[in-house]
Amino acid sequence: MATIKDIAREANVSVTTVSNVIHGRSSRAAPETIKRINAIIARNHYTPNLSARSLVNKSSRIIGVINHLFRSQAVSFMQDPFHGALLGGIEKAIQKRGYYMMIRTVADEQELFSLFNNWNLDGVILTGLFNDVFFERLLEMDKPLVLLDSYVKNEKVFNVGIDDFQGGFTAAEYLVKKGHRNIAFASPLFHGEEGVIKERFKGFKACLEKNGVAFNSKNVYQRDITIEEGMKVGRALGRRSDITAVFATADILAAGLIAGLTQSGRRIPEDVSVIGFDDLFFSRILTPPLTTIRQNIEERGRIAADTMMDYLEGKETMSRIVTPIELIERASVACLTRSK
Repeated sequence: MATIKDIAREANVSVTTVSNVIHGRSSRAAPETIKRINAIIARNHYTPNLSARSLVNKSSRIIGVINHLFRSQAVSFMQDPFHGALLGGIEKAIQKRGYYMMIRTVADEQELFSLFNNWNLDGVILTGLFNDVFFERLLEMDKPLVLLDSYVKNEKVFNVGIDDFQGGFTAAEYLVKKGHRNIAFASPLFHGEEGVIKERFKGFKACLEKNGVAFNSKNVYQRDITIEEGMKVGRALGRRSDITAVFATADILAAGLIAGLTQSGRRIPEDVSVIGFDDLFFSRILTPPLTTIRQNIEERGRIAADTMMDYLEGKETMSRIVTPIELIERASVACLTRSK
């Protein structure tokens, strides 16, 4: 099997030049040299020895993607369509630049410590973190961190997210403009933590207040993000004749809501309108197709991965990146206002 020295000898360049090409530092070599080296690598089916390289320069080129999941949550990280799209974006970017991805779910600080103690991760990407004991322990590990969908403010970490307040505001505004006044809010459980759901809730309430629509705490339904829990909320809403619309902070919940409402004999959108959040792939094939707030989940995963790799390679990086949202209008919201 060919070694990096064999590649360098055949290409008539130094081992350092071959190493730079392999690791994506192509600006340090002429285009024709890069082409020649890559041709020799392909012809010899050369694969870098990651273990040996890790021992030499303490870099594994492995980026961990960690989900902090509580044991009470039944849904697997990778079973969730939202995280599936996110992981797809991360994986594409990491593979393109010659890195590797390790996916792991950890429940507590002990599992986190075990992970870092047994694996040489160059950096870590995490989703939905709060400023708590888990985050404090994470900082103690002294690894580069990119947080996705987190409102933790710390100069030691990078953040990639969206304007969740505006997302909640936009969803409510769309319903209000369609003539809806008694609107339900369906979301996962949230308490005092600053996070994406709380921001969407704040945006939702701000829009109601701006438009003179009274907020009713009895219209708030909090459940886990699953189809089954969404169906329970849908059936509960089906027993209410006063609600004309519901904003679900995730498309998974919205899909369950539609199913539960339909089981209760309520028509969508004639009896109850539904707007979701995410624009996951199945939103287009629901009956009726779901109006939703779109966030480019896969693109955000790519940006998070590129931010991490840019930092590891000494390139300039932004501490916080906010990607756009967009209202996608389909057929799940009825207009209650009469056109003049």
